[in-house]
Amino acid sequence: MLDKKKLVVVVTNGFDNERSSVAWSVANGGLASDFDVTMFLVSSGVDWARKGATNVARMNPLDPPVNDMVQNVLDSGSTIMVCPPCAGVRGYDQDDFIDGVTMAGSTAMLGVVSEGASTLTF
Repeated sequence: MLDKKKLVVVVTNGFDNERSSVAWSVANGGLASDFDVTMFLVSSGVDWARKGATNVARMNPLDPPVNDMVQNVLDSGSTIMVCPPCAGVRGYDQDDFIDGVTMAGSTAMLGVVSEGASTLTF
């Protein structure tokens, strides 16, 4: 049996850059293509995981609402990791994030990469 293809999507941008909504769109495309998707949110990308944040964000009017794309990632059983130092510098802790999001550093993300994951950064 073949292992499932893996994809790590690193999100470095927040609400101020359309590339971040593209990251969620690509992640959802990966899920539709049967990839095991891991999201790694760093820098202002951690804002996407805050409770309520995706309810008001819609970066690209041709994409589905970001809230729907994030929820689809979570509903699929995929992993959303938030960089702890990036969260800390913004004053966030685990309670600030939506259910299903975990604080995990680069070592955790690189563990997925070491298993052969393709990586994309937005």
